[in-house]
Amino acid sequence: MNILILGSGGREHALAWKLSQSKKISRIFVGPGNAGTAGIGTNLPLDPEDFAAVRKAVRENDIKMVIVGPEAPLVSGIHDFFLADGFLKNVPVIGPSKSAARLEGSKDFAKGFLTRHNIPTAAYKTFDKTNAILAPEFLRSLKAPYVIKADGLAAGKGVLIIDDLAEAEKEVNDILEGKFGTAGNKVVIEQFLKGIELSVFIITDGHSYKLLPEAKDYKRVGEGDTGLNTGGMGAVSPVSFAVREFMEKVKVRIIDPTMKGLSEDGILYKGFIFFGLINVNRDPYVIEYNARLGDPESEVVIPRIKSDLFDLLEGVAEGDLSARHLETNDNYFTTVMLVSGGYPGNYEKGYVISGLERTGDCVVFHAGTKISGESVVTSGGRVLAVTSNGKTMKEALEGSYRNARLLRFDYMYFRPDIGFDL
Repeated sequence: MNILILGSGGREHALAWKLSQSKKISRIFVGPGNAGTAGIGTNLPLDPEDFAAVRKAVRENDIKMVIVGPEAPLVSGIHDFFLADGFLKNVPVIGPSKSAARLEGSKDFAKGFLTRHNIPTAAYKTFDKTNAILAPEFLRSLKAPYVIKADGLAAGKGVLIIDDLAEAEKEVNDILEGKFGTAGNKVVIEQFLKGIELSVFIITDGHSYKLLPEAKDYKRVGEGDTGLNTGGMGAVSPVSFAVREFMEKVKVRIIDPTMKGLSEDGILYKGFIFFGLINVNRDPYVIEYNARLGDPESEVVIPRIKSDLFDLLEGVAEGDLSARHLETNDNYFTTVMLVSGGYPGNYEKGYVISGLERTGDCVVFHAGTKISGESVVTSGGRVLAVTSNGKTMKEALEGSYRNARLLRFDYMYFRPDIGFDL
């Protein structure tokens, strides 16, 4: 079988790397992919949001399954596009419909879903231009810091945590006035929850689900969780506090009610669900849903899957996931992200990457790379994710950092303290 993975980051490289180990797959295509995926399959010059171009690629390459990596095409309705097309409707898409992807595409929809189905989450209110005058009053009813979220997709930049009330009021206004474009037509203001975060993932065929390994990622660019938010500077799996008792709470209070709620709301969800959780005094609360696997969590979660990942994807497509087998590795897996200088602000691209051939006892997943002539060069803010494993987190991190120091590109930076809080 030929498959197509849509996306160009570390998550897509990790998916391609794992799926290349399946005996059921003939060829892997990645659109648009990166320098790492080019070494596993065939990169196609595709924009995942150009559905007509995706259709053409599926026809020309005899694609029998499409796996959607990033959120934007899901929120835009690529699954629905396939179902409505006479030819594509028989090609399964691993990723939810446009209606189901609202769990990620609209913070307001997600908070309403959580509240409606009594799933633990922070208190909130939503504002738009019609009721923006009431936002300062709600902010004053909360204790600092203030959590302010643009309703729609804002390329990972739409969540702000602000200590100063006047600044928070200004940010609400700026978002509603177009700071994040149409993503900010609505603003969600939330109560701040103090605790430690983790990411939990399931794969579902709409009826049953399999719980994948959990992970903890590190969003802040600076050491000690300081500086600006990023797409993620590293990740660790397993998470030390996600013990059996805690994960049972996650299952009973969050995952099962989410599946039940989707069913009650008439939403058939097929694909991955990412639960962004926070552990508050040993009780889990939902911060957010994502409609796909996380990144860089994928670079530690996927390597922990010992069984055939394609078998699970096939179970989603055929609706018999409950009969499929999932086996995971008990070792610790860690990834350290190498980023471009200046990221997540302005940064330059096109720097030659050296040292890839020197790494060992690790997997280097490409996130923002491309091939230029005979060289691999940087093409994004997050460039490489160095994943290692060991019997302890310390051993795994030593492997990730040892190999990270063998890699070079101009103005390269990485956080030196991934896993510090565990």
